[in-house]
Amino acid sequence: MSRVALVTGGTRGIGEAISVALKDAGYKVVANYCGNDDAAKAFMDKTGIAAIKFDVSDFDKTKEAITQIENDYGTIDVLVNNAGITRDGTMHRMDADQWDAVIKTNLGSCFNTSRAVIEGMRDRKFGRIVNVGSINGQAGQYGQVNYAAAKSGIHGFTKALAQEGAGKGITVNAIAPGYVDTDMVRAVPPDVLEKIIAKIPVGRLGSPKDIARTVLFLVDDDATFITGSTISVNGGQHMY
Repeated sequence: MSRVALVTGGTRGIGEAISVALKDAGYKVVANYCGNDDAAKAFMDKTGIAAIKFDVSDFDKTKEAITQIENDYGTIDVLVNNAGITRDGTMHRMDADQWDAVIKTNLGSCFNTSRAVIEGMRDRKFGRIVNVGSINGQAGQYGQVNYAAAKSGIHGFTKALAQEGAGKGITVNAIAPGYVDTDMVRAVPPDVLEKIIAKIPVGRLGSPKDIARTVLFLVDDDATFITGSTISVNGGQHMY
């Protein structure tokens, strides 16, 4: 029987690439999304992957949705926490709503989803959790104190949960992407983007498939001796 994988923020950009790669590798994939119904429908039509709408920043709604997913598709053995937003602004201009939204969606969601699946993983003595951090959680970034704090928190969350799961057949790892060719990055002004690419030693933006390949490596049944790690996929931009 195929293992069931849940990918949050799984219908666009990096999340879409992860969802498709998992499906192609034989997993039964469910992709979460929150806001864009048109994009989710297009994703489902193109890939045949189920897309389920719920807000991962809301603990109760996440628990309810994951219970329903497991009833409909089977127990979740692979969880990829990819959902994330930005609400950029320098500290002296940032308001509490910008801070809270990013912390709840980017970091709080990792708790909400992991809490909903962890007991089942412990009972079955198998689980794979991959949390998507960021180069900006490692190096910081001007105008992103909220985003950098949330992504940095993911790296600590990963290490602690990995220790709890290690004796139960559960691995927990993180990926820290650099600048990847997605709609979010392409929205950066061209002159700024040119400067960013100039700082990447391999001379290009990453591809969503670069991240997806790393996820496949970490969630494999045989990937039993890698846990608590953060793998940087950034073209050498930040060697951490």
